[in-house]
Amino acid sequence: MSESARPLIFVTNDDGVQAAGIAALMRLATEFGDVVAVAPNESYSGMSHSITMQRPLFVSAVSSEPGLEVYSCTGTPVDCVKIGFDEILGDRRPDLVLSGINHGSNANVSVIYSGTMGAATEAALYGIPSIGFSLTDHSPAADFTAAVHYAREILARTLALPAERLAGLCLNVNVPDIPLADIQGIRVCRQTRGNWREEFVHRTDPQNRDYYWMSGRFYNFETEAEDTDEWALRHGYVAVVPVQMDLTDYARLDTLRDHLSRPGLPREI
Repeated sequence: MSESARPLIFVTNDDGVQAAGIAALMRLATEFGDVVAVAPNESYSGMSHSITMQRPLFVSAVSSEPGLEVYSCTGTPVDCVKIGFDEILGDRRPDLVLSGINHGSNANVSVIYSGTMGAATEAALYGIPSIGFSLTDHSPAADFTAAVHYAREILARTLALPAERLAGLCLNVNVPDIPLADIQGIRVCRQTRGNWREEFVHRTDPQNRDYYWMSGRFYNFETEAEDTDEWALRHGYVAVVPVQMDLTDYARLDTLRDHLSRPGLPREI
């Protein structure tokens, strides 16, 4: 990108191209650069990093105006990133990828289930800096005032980073569902350790077929830790967690290498 050119910003989400959250994010992104948005044609929440392989993908132009192109895709959020990069953008390379603003939290271990963050991490695999934004309000009519305010601040600060610090950067940003005036600021923190424990409501349909609705709740294993995203949100902060796709357990790597690789251990054929 030349110094005089506006950045090219790619926008997607997992709630669908018609969601209020992505509309707010696209408006914000146009303040910082030219925007191309490719988003699912319907909700793909909870799709994580899944891709579509057993059916074709269809892409439709939704709208176009100077500085903003919007497309819908019949695939997952990661599909949207892949087809956006490889087909729609052509020889253009985005300077930044934004995903969201998600309707609902993606803090804690939810990051691994999130389609919002699946899209963001896919962009990071291409070496492109990305940010996933979420508001802890699942309502379709959520008020994104505070989320947009802090997204604007985080965007400005991110784009001001040196290029060598931007490559592959991926941020998971969660904004508490409280009035803007009550937010305490931005807190860079780590992912909370815990897990989701599912509950299934068992019902029978009119054809006498059993079906299940999944629900559940997050169990926080470290409720008193003050350096986590859940603590930050609970205390009125915007939580910013840098994430990566390398799942290697480095703490155990050397121990297992010594134990499993040394000569003399029996081998199963």
